[in-house]
Amino acid sequence: MNIGESTRFAVQGVTSNKMRSALTTLGILIGVAAVIILVAVGTGSSKAVADSISRLGSNTLTVSSSSTTGGGRGGPRQPAVGGAGATASPNSGTKTRANQLTMADAQALTDKAAAPDVLGVAPVVSASSVTATYSGASHSVGTFTGSTSTYLLIDNDTVATGSPFTDTDYSEHRRVALLGVTVAKDLAGGDGTSIVGKTVAFNGKQFTVLGILTAKGSTGPQDQDDRVVAPATAVQDTLAGYGSLSSISVKAASSSTTSAAQSEVEAILDGRHHVTAADRDYSVFNSAALLSAATSSNATFTVLLGAVAAISLLVGGIGVMNIMLVTVTERTREIGIRKAIGAGKGDIVSQFLLEAVMLSLFGGIVGVVAGLIGSRFTIVGVQPVVAPYSVVLAFGVAIAVGLFFGLYPANRAATLRPIDALRHE
Repeated sequence: MNIGESTRFAVQGVTSNKMRSALTTLGILIGVAAVIILVAVGTGSSKAVADSISRLGSNTLTVSSSSTTGGGRGGPRQPAVGGAGATASPNSGTKTRANQLTMADAQALTDKAAAPDVLGVAPVVSASSVTATYSGASHSVGTFTGSTSTYLLIDNDTVATGSPFTDTDYSEHRRVALLGVTVAKDLAGGDGTSIVGKTVAFNGKQFTVLGILTAKGSTGPQDQDDRVVAPATAVQDTLAGYGSLSSISVKAASSSTTSAAQSEVEAILDGRHHVTAADRDYSVFNSAALLSAATSSNATFTVLLGAVAAISLLVGGIGVMNIMLVTVTERTREIGIRKAIGAGKGDIVSQFLLEAVMLSLFGGIVGVVAGLIGSRFTIVGVQPVVAPYSVVLAFGVAIAVGLFFGLYPANRAATLRPIDALRHE
């Protein structure tokens, strides 16, 4: 018997009981679709995290104050970055930690001799509970940031409409601001561009809107466009006061020099704050290190999701094996007759093995289609991203499952003695 005849017998066997065949392929279908969708969710989650971190730039460092106390001694304050003055703090000589970041710290980090791998430095001042009002409309600003013009470079920000503020605006304490898209739309309506050049009050303080920042979208529940950026000097004058900095943003010359830039920043601040690596009163957040850790973590998460989904494929394969064993039992007399008229062991094996593979093949094809359709919808807040390897892997495993779990029933059918098979009731 040739392969064509074996295929014809296999098709007849599969279609003779359509409902049973459909239920058998359903297990394979669910397994294949689950693998594709869950791996897509893991890949989409990983992409979302990576995109969020990448918006900061892979060569960005953020220096923040720590709340610890202990030994160490703060140095005197220096003139502020960008020419803004700062009050002097005499060196008392006491064993108290200067656990605050100052404009002088930011100024020190701009020293090219001490930090050759640092491209830019921006002191950051944050104002909280700021309400913007304009023409009768009001908006509670999510994030109000005061910094220098370098901040836009470090934060990978651009101005979509209007123009950014300059170092002159910073040094002359001009009350100008850049609005996020959400703030602009909420205050002015429409696309928000009509507010450019107008005056907006922030907690009653008048600022002129120079431009609207390019939209960044949302990361989970956080709207990254609900923000305002203004010169730090103006923010300190009106909203934040002249206390310590919220943080210092640093941009390394390139992603390959981020670690070197971090070491230089730590060396400068250790010297200024009279601390060591064991008792630092500040912390340095390295976005490149976070991106690497997040990528590794999400890769593990994706593999785990794929492994869980693969279990359903295994269960589907067991279902194929179960149905094929039932089929062999039901068709024992048919097998005896075929062997009695000359069918060989290979003919019987190929027939039943082809039946198992056909069930898996059909389930795999429909499962791929279902998986691709299901991956087009947002799942638990994540937009799935289909990984091509998951489609190939799931479909290939489905066929392999049919071969593996169909082999035993097919071999069992082929080893039946014709006389015993013909006597079977």
